[in-house]
Amino acid sequence: MPIRTASARWQGNLTEGSGTLRTGQGGYEGNYSFKSRFEEGAGTNPEELVGAAHAACFSMALSKALADAGTPGTSVETTAKVHLDKTDAGMTVTRIDLDTTGQVPGIDEAGFTALAEEAKRNCPISRLLSPGAEISLTARLAS
Repeated sequence: MPIRTASARWQGNLTEGSGTLRTGQGGYEGNYSFKSRFEEGAGTNPEELVGAAHAACFSMALSKALADAGTPGTSVETTAKVHLDKTDAGMTVTRIDLDTTGQVPGIDEAGFTALAEEAKRNCPISRLLSPGAEISLTARLAS
C-alpha cells in the first residue's frame, strides 16, 4: 500500500500567524489560521480536514459493506461534525458525529443501519479516532 503524505507550513505567532497546507498529490491546498480554527475566520482547519477524511473513509466503507451484502448503493453521502473541546489535557477532539444518507435499492432501514454500524467499526479512520473520540452515527435511507 502507498504511504500518503500531506504538508503544512505556519508563519508567525499562534494568534496572528497563518499557514498553508496541502495534500501530497495536490488534490487540496488551503489556508488556515487561528481565526479559521478557533473562531469563524476564512480558511480551513485541521478538524475540518479530519472530518473530511472520516466522512470519505466511512462512505467508502459503507459502500463496500452494502455491495458485500448484495445490495450495492447508488450513492452514500456523509457529513462529519468534529467537536473540538477544551479538556484538562488541552484542546481535544472529543466527538465526531457521522450523519449518512444512502440511496440503496433493495434494503430496508434496519438492514441499512446495521451495515452502517459495521462500516463505522471497520472504517480505518474510525479505528484511528475511536480510542480517543466518541463516534456517533445517524444513518437513513434517502426518500
